[in-house]
Amino acid sequence: MNIRPYKQSDAELVSALWDEVFPNNPSHSSPKLVISQKLAVQPELFFVTEINSVIVGTIMAGYDGHRGWLYTVAVSPQYQRQGIGSKLVQHAEKVLIAMGCLKINLQVRVSNAEVVEFYKKLGYLIEERISMGKLVVGTEKL
Repeated sequence: MNIRPYKQSDAELVSALWDEVFPNNPSHSSPKLVISQKLAVQPELFFVTEINSVIVGTIMAGYDGHRGWLYTVAVSPQYQRQGIGSKLVQHAEKVLIAMGCLKINLQVRVSNAEVVEFYKKLGYLIEERISMGKLVVGTEKL
């Protein structure tokens, strides 16, 4: 298993992986759009995992100088429960900590209890917060 930075040539394989792992994502989270946006902002925080030169996992992270965030942790269903997701999260954590990050946040859909348990095993806690979002003008056509 090899964790490495994302390369532009990974786009098709990563998009296919995300479509498989996140089949009901809204249009503003389409792989093509998300990848394009990530490559414009902190592309060095976008990683893929390969096994025998096949991309089987991804993680994106972000850091605003105050908090870090984890996004799109995805592992191909046939490779799940083999420690790949944990290694991706730990890799991103290490990079964020090296940047000076003191706290890392993430969001999980309420309906995704299995993923909540995954993160709990990695030391993440459910915090008493309300997550709020706003789809800004122009993006509703995506």
